Parts: sequence; C-alpha cells; structure tokens
Amino acid sequence: MAIFVTELQYTKMIFHYHNTPIHYHKQGTGPAIVMLHGFLESSAMWQKIAAVLSKKNTVLLVDLPGFGQSGVPKQRYTMEAVATIVCELLASENFKSTTLIGHSMGGYVALAFGELFPEKLDKLILLNSSPTPDSAARKENRDRALTIIDKNKAAFITMAIGNLFNAEEKSKYSLAIKGLKNEALHISENGVRASIKAMRDRKDRRTILKNIPCEKHIIAGKLDLIIPLQDIVRVSEQTNTTLHPIESGHMSWLTNGPEVIALLQGIV
Repeated sequence: MAIFVTELQYTKMIFHYHNTPIHYHKQGTGPAIVMLHGFLESSAMWQKIAAVLSKKNTVLLVDLPGFGQSGVPKQRYTMEAVATIVCELLASENFKSTTLIGHSMGGYVALAFGELFPEKLDKLILLNSSPTPDSAARKENRDRALTIIDKNKAAFITMAIGNLFNAEEKSKYSLAIKGLKNEALHISENGVRASIKAMRDRKDRRTILKNIPCEKHIIAGKLDLIIPLQDIVRVSEQTNTTLHPIESGHMSWLTNGPEVIALLQGIV
C-alpha cells in the first residue's frame, strides 16, 4: 500500500515491501518509466530529467533500498532482490510493464529485472552502466572498501564520489560534487555495505541483455573512468544493444544533462 503527500510538481510516496519502507516520487501521466539511481546517489539525481520525460509519461523515481529515504531490507541484499522490489512497486501502481532507466548500479538492478521479468519490460536503457561482472581486481577493491567503511565511512564516501569525476569535472562541478557528498553522508552504513556486496557478487548478464526481447540502449561516456568506452563498444556488439557514446565521464546526468535528456526523449 502506498502512502502519499502531494507537492508542487510531483507526489512523494512510500511503498512498504516486507515492512521495509521504499520511498519514491511519482510525476506525470502515461506509460511508466522507472528511473533507478546509482551507488551513493538517490532519486534526487533524476529531477531535471524527470521534469521533461513526465510530460508524456508517468515517471517513478525510486530511492533504492538503503539510499535516500528508503530502508534496508532484512532479507539478503542482491540485485535480484532489489529488482523484485521494483517489480512489486510497479504492480502497486497498476502498471503491467515499464521502461527502465538505470544509472551505474541502477543499471545492474535494471538488468536483473530484465532477467526475472522480461515480459514486464518495454525498453531498457543503461546510463553509464554495463552487464559485465566485476573483475577480480574490482572485487578486491570492493573488499577494501568494506574495510575502509568499518574505520571511517565519511572518508570512504568522499573518496568514492571523488573518483567518479576527472580533474576537469572536479573543478567545474565542485559545488554539485560537494552536495552529492553531503547527501551520501546520510546514507546508513548498512545500506552502503549491503550494496557494495551486491555489486561485488552480481553475475555476468551479457547473455541476458542479448536475449531480452525489448528495445535496448546504452548511453556511455567517452571519458568514463569507471566503465571504459572500449568495453561498452564490445558489449554493444555482443548483445545487439544500441550504443549512444557521448563526451562525458561517469556522471553524465550531471555533466551532460541536456544531451542525456535529448537522447532519452528520442528513445522513450
């Protein structure tokens, strides 16, 4: 059951999944678009994009479990578990299918959704995300991150968010980056730890992406320090997924907002 409070341009809502509150915003009317944020982000990242897409669609901006205002489920935190929560939320809104847009970790959730509920997917759009699993080196980095969090969560968050931007972006978007760090400091340690483990343990979904029976797109940054463009070019070719390379880093929704909005308008 959803509880809601109407505000100026959107509706703030709460969906309870096994006694865990999942907060989301609802905006517009028409076919459903569910937007899934990345690690250390929240649904707030989508506001400018949603303002445009909601002119022709019902846009649901979800605080993934452990982020924003959403709680952390007692059940094991996996990409599949989060995808199931998204599916249940969609059903509570009486939508039989949706377009999914996922940034980074949100893309991992979207891919899990596509594996579990392919019949409910109209279009899949990965934004600075990939179906490939963590490499051995990346898994080691995740484990190191868990150790750092035990000692100093604030230091980890400052470092992790800083690593998402190149030197030029850090200078140009310093105030926005500061805001992201301040918001992330309020994320519970349990939520951060659980999502790191879920990303570390996620499986290879390249075959899943190839076989998902819907329109598929990847918006990738040519300057992405986290997911190199050359890797995404191979993924696109292997999975028959339309690739949209842009002159951005990993946080394209922030640094290249108008371009990302224009691309999404053309897709959805």
